[in-house]
Amino acid sequence: MKACAGKVLIIVQNLPAPFDRRVWLEAQTLRDHGYAVSIICPKAVEYPEGYVRIDNISIYRYTMPIDARGAAGYFIEFAWAWLATALLSLKVLRREGFDIIQACNPPDTYFLLGLIYRLFGKQFIFDHHDLAPEMYLAKYNRRGGFLYKMLVLLERLTLRTAAVVMTTNESYKKLAVKRGHKNPQDVFVLRTGPDLTRLQPVAPDDRCKNGKPFLVCYLGEMCPQDGVDYLLQSAAFIQNELQRQDIRFVLLGGGPAQPFFKAMSEKMGLDGVVHFTGRISDAELCRYLSSADVCVDPDPYTEWSNLSTMNKILEYMVFAKPIVSYDLQETRYSAQDAAVYVSDNDPAEFARRIVGLLDDPQQRERMGQAGANRVGGSMCWQHTHIALLNAYKQAACKKQRHKENRKRLFCRFKGNNKRKQEKVRSDNDFKYSVKLINGLL
Repeated sequence: MKACAGKVLIIVQNLPAPFDRRVWLEAQTLRDHGYAVSIICPKAVEYPEGYVRIDNISIYRYTMPIDARGAAGYFIEFAWAWLATALLSLKVLRREGFDIIQACNPPDTYFLLGLIYRLFGKQFIFDHHDLAPEMYLAKYNRRGGFLYKMLVLLERLTLRTAAVVMTTNESYKKLAVKRGHKNPQDVFVLRTGPDLTRLQPVAPDDRCKNGKPFLVCYLGEMCPQDGVDYLLQSAAFIQNELQRQDIRFVLLGGGPAQPFFKAMSEKMGLDGVVHFTGRISDAELCRYLSSADVCVDPDPYTEWSNLSTMNKILEYMVFAKPIVSYDLQETRYSAQDAAVYVSDNDPAEFARRIVGLLDDPQQRERMGQAGANRVGGSMCWQHTHIALLNAYKQAACKKQRHKENRKRLFCRFKGNNKRKQEKVRSDNDFKYSVKLINGLL
């Protein structure tokens, strides 16, 4: 039986486990390398249990009272989640224990919990999933206000508190060093490579196309900043301006903005063109992506999207699918020759690029194969997970150095105290000797 390498508590607020793919991959990898892993996360409709143990990983969940809207709503949500997490952490500490807390953002609010537990010898690792200030700008376009400044401050405090930081790409690492003043040696780039044991191509299923010759797929949790509205504009352009009735768009996934985008699609007259699946199983996901002719990432250019790695891009590449995307720095790094890139956030040009690929099967084949070769060669989780283990080794080394420094300080204090005591005894002996001599005289 493998010796326990340590006990880890992972905190995630954005998505429940095991649905959060990055968190679940991390938890499974740590478990496979001898760590005892617990997770605290919110409940969801699909994951209503307060406690469950899956694949030898303990998951503690809390109920979210509201679906946040506006500044007041987000404050209530963050405060509730923080308190629920703090209380559940005490339960985890009592029942299972932990040596390391790994907090995943958004939000950047769990540094205070890390500070508290640091007083009791626990290490704090920050798993930097998203740039919260840039995401706020992408949603609301309000730079310089109170909320934006607060998000920058919370991010800085979280980065400074963490012993080790894990980021999703080099762009995030540069910001962690610049904004958080981190030592580059304490920042590890852990790319969320797809798990090739979970995502595997299957035989195409024409039923996914619902009688249409072509299928275009989008994958992801749908939030206001994710560009689904841009994709709907492109679909409408294809139908109305390019007069193409032979393409079906399937949007895979749920998310807080999915009902809004679904209503928008109906209002635009895209009922027979665009289909929303909601959250689906891995088997269904593999069936749709294996049947797709083109996959899309309609995230428009913003500071946030330009610096962020979109997991959907790498997952499309597993299925050897050509991609249409807006021209984003980190998307270019991930996809390279597997995608065509559209500038100026132009939905009409995006639509033309989709149609151009659908009408060129040879180019689709070349691009798809380039993507499959890249993701299988270096970008899948089976390669990228090494950074996770190295980050944990660094945290263990820092903890050991901290213990040694405390021991040296204690020994130094003890030595100084001993010398002071010896000096007092020596002075007392001298005074006693003087008294004794005076008495004899």
